[in-house]
Amino acid sequence: MNKIAFSTLVLALLLAAGPVFAQTAATSPGASPSVAAEVQSTEAIDRVWSGHSVRFALITTDKTIYIGYYDANRQLTIASRLKAGGGWVYQKLDTWNDWDSHNYIALAADSAGRIHVTANMHASPLTAFVSDASGDVRTLKRVPMLVEEAAERSMTYPVYLHDREGRLILKYRDGRSGNGNEVYDVLDAAKGTWSHLLTTPLTDGEGHRNAYFMGPVLGPDKQFHIAWVWRESPMAETNHDLSYAQSPDLVHWFRSDGTPLELPIRLSKAEIVDPVPVKGGMINNNTVLGFDDRGQPMITYHKFDAAGNTQIYVARHEAKGWHIAQVSHWTNYRWDFGGGGSLNAELFVSGAEPAGKGLLRVPVIRLGQSIDFIVRSDTLETVAEKPVVSLADRLKATVKVPDGMQLNVVDAAGDGDTLYALAWAARPPHRDQPSPDIPDPTTLLFITLKK
Repeated sequence: MNKIAFSTLVLALLLAAGPVFAQTAATSPGASPSVAAEVQSTEAIDRVWSGHSVRFALITTDKTIYIGYYDANRQLTIASRLKAGGGWVYQKLDTWNDWDSHNYIALAADSAGRIHVTANMHASPLTAFVSDASGDVRTLKRVPMLVEEAAERSMTYPVYLHDREGRLILKYRDGRSGNGNEVYDVLDAAKGTWSHLLTTPLTDGEGHRNAYFMGPVLGPDKQFHIAWVWRESPMAETNHDLSYAQSPDLVHWFRSDGTPLELPIRLSKAEIVDPVPVKGGMINNNTVLGFDDRGQPMITYHKFDAAGNTQIYVARHEAKGWHIAQVSHWTNYRWDFGGGGSLNAELFVSGAEPAGKGLLRVPVIRLGQSIDFIVRSDTLETVAEKPVVSLADRLKATVKVPDGMQLNVVDAAGDGDTLYALAWAARPPHRDQPSPDIPDPTTLLFITLKK
């Protein structure tokens, strides 16, 4: 089973100034925006597992910072401290990661002050914890069931997000790659109980395939937007048919022209943005939503061109349908991925965003190099391709990265122009298989920056 994994760094959540993102299968262990930021302070948190990369978690509330990670013994650990400063409080939880890069950590705070944790799941039974209303990590307790045990036996890709009413939503895949459904649950914060938001899964692979989502994203139009690919098997090369839907409430879903979609959405009824075939060079998680200068949703993705090279594309819905534009014009470059397990990926994309004066920016990372493509907003014609310095690039100057490892980064917006980040070194994914040796632990750093 494959998810785009972690050989380099890509933006998982846009900074607070942008739209609210909820990536279903977070693309890498990192957020690495190309923003000007200076390191203000660095704190060592713990010694952590470095045998393979898996995404850690970092969130903030009004007063508190929370982080989630796997320690040197692979044990799930949640730590917190006040934004104002002081010591960290640590809580070890009774679950341990193996060699699986899918088993990332998801954290969220609800409106009553509780902290929610889901982690260490790859087609696995529910692994979740919740604190009391104090938000003290030392009160975290295992949750045996959220809604119904039968729907929580084979869970992967937990993502927390909030609907427009501020309710906490948990979405996850029920099933396996090539045969799974997307489930949405909603929390009643007053009661502390979960229920199904939808009476049916969002999509149905009909026992033959499953959908890999990026989103939902709450756009400038106050609609939720979602993009996905269909995948026929655990093999990464079987992704196909880039698809799209939108919703005002995460319950009622529509095509881009406003036509209602019957749930669960099946391949035969989905809105196909680009009918990329199996082995067409498109992969799950690299289908990322952004917005142009008019707030119109756009999807960034990649596929093979007519010559067989991998190229970056953007798609935007317009009056005559989906306008698909080729952004890159690379020669002699083909990422010919395939097989199962977490890939040591070499290409990541981010959503388009306004870049001033009728221009858009399309951020990409290829073979470790951060690139900004600049395109015209009206025609989507590419006018520039320029290397840029990412946050990870800046941190490499001060964070030691042992040979054979990569620098992993996750970030979260602080107050005002403050940016918080976690940084740690680990080996790339190993297709979720054990390595012949175990490297020494590395140091997890908490870094405060000013943008």
